[in-house]
Amino acid sequence: MPRRTPLPPPPPPEHLRAWPGAEAMLADRARAMDELIARHLGPGRLVRFWLLVGGAALGWGIVGAALRAFEGPGDPLVAVFGAVFGALGLAGVVTCWIFLGMGVRRDRTVRRLLVGWAQVGRDHGFSAAPWRAPGLSLAWLLSSVAVCGLGLWSSLGFAVTARPGSDTYTDAVFFIGLGVILWLAGLLGAAKAVGHYRWAVRMGAGRG
Repeated sequence: MPRRTPLPPPPPPEHLRAWPGAEAMLADRARAMDELIARHLGPGRLVRFWLLVGGAALGWGIVGAALRAFEGPGDPLVAVFGAVFGALGLAGVVTCWIFLGMGVRRDRTVRRLLVGWAQVGRDHGFSAAPWRAPGLSLAWLLSSVAVCGLGLWSSLGFAVTARPGSDTYTDAVFFIGLGVILWLAGLLGAAKAVGHYRWAVRMGAGRG
């Protein structure tokens, strides 16, 4: 399996910078920032993010199905299979969230690198326009808002429409848990899109 391509390095300290001229410096800055934006907001990153969220939701679905195995008559074999599949589903949820957490840490690293490279050559002029990525930011924001809405519909919708006798505690655990997963994932995606937009505005205004 090929190793993940490393992020661009941070810019060298000012006292060690030895570009042959302003054009070379600005070209290196552009290449680094293009790569960082692609690794931060690019379509591949967006697809991986939602695949992990989908994996977490699927794992929770397996947990919900396993819980239903304990609602019927006390069949030991069914209970064993339910426990095994429930553990597998829960492991899938935890694994997906671990990778999502690693993505959040990586995003913080990318943000620091973006801030560092954006400071390079400021006296030669800087425009944040090429790196605002409005289309990608909007894709992150709209998909995240949609997923937040699904999460609210799953959890609050169930709480409002639940009827004693027809809906069980298993139903409550499944729908509310699924809603929490989707809601948190949507918040992560929306915060990423809004955070990038605010960074681009600050950089364009020269506030770092």
